[in-house]
Amino acid sequence: MTGSDGVGWLLASKDPSVRYLTLTQLVGESPRSRTARAARDGISAGPRVRALLQGQRGDGGFGVHPYRKWTGAFWRLVSLVELAIPPGHPPAVAAAGQVLAWLTSPERRRTIQVVDGLVRQHATQEGYGLAVCCRLGIVRDVRVGALVDSLLGAQWPDGGWNCDPRRGVTHSSFHESIGPLWGLAEYARATGNEAAAESAERAAELFLAHQLFRSHRTGRVAHEEWLRLHYPPYWHYDVLHGLLVLSRCGKASDPRAVGALDLIEAKRGKEGRWRADGRRYWRPPGSQGSNVEAVDWGRSGPNEMVTLNALRVLRAAARPRV
Repeated sequence: MTGSDGVGWLLASKDPSVRYLTLTQLVGESPRSRTARAARDGISAGPRVRALLQGQRGDGGFGVHPYRKWTGAFWRLVSLVELAIPPGHPPAVAAAGQVLAWLTSPERRRTIQVVDGLVRQHATQEGYGLAVCCRLGIVRDVRVGALVDSLLGAQWPDGGWNCDPRRGVTHSSFHESIGPLWGLAEYARATGNEAAAESAERAAELFLAHQLFRSHRTGRVAHEEWLRLHYPPYWHYDVLHGLLVLSRCGKASDPRAVGALDLIEAKRGKEGRWRADGRRYWRPPGSQGSNVEAVDWGRSGPNEMVTLNALRVLRAAARPRV
């Protein structure tokens, strides 16, 4: 597999996180091997991890609201986890403490509404927060349990979640459902919790029933932007992000995911690499205005994280040429 140009390119990355994930999830290297350990030991000092932790304060935060786009502790933690920050990493755990305090605060809980018998909340916030805490190894925090209870109590009959407060809205949002799917699947894996596992199964079915990108009414593409690739996706849904989360649930090889997998394969470049071809949801560090990032994820040419994720989902689906 290391003969793949895309894999070889990732193995030559300057980022130890990318090298470690490529070795262990694409090449099949044991995490205990000398090469994998060397990459893993360098993750905390990697360029992207250092940038994400720069400016951290004594309260675990970064001097802004935890949900500030994209420099708040919440978004930094999601990126840190995707870069394989090790469980128990002290700065990350400290940041998680601030995020949990916000997610479970009375002020935030008051924003949750019930309309026509359906809970309307920004469930991807709880979902991502739950996934992050599971990856960091802090699942026994009582606030983590509160996130689980919140998600279980807010799941809609079709298996997803939605924040839309308008009456008559009865279909879940993919944007609001992808985070809970990831978080509950991680929690079920970490704890064996059957209710979380069942809830994640129902959420996965929502995406698969729509073949990850089709309208349940017409069978047509639900949103053209879902067919484009982004990194980071943040709270936005796209097919690559959907496939990545489904692969973590063991669902990437489901026959209903074939169309989405074909789409990803068709976007492979001549050198076995992928580009971020969708809208740019972030501005480079140092930019003026909103949505400024702590990390430059690359705005042109082949993208390491998009390539890594594309290869991971194709491998999980047992596609050839990975």
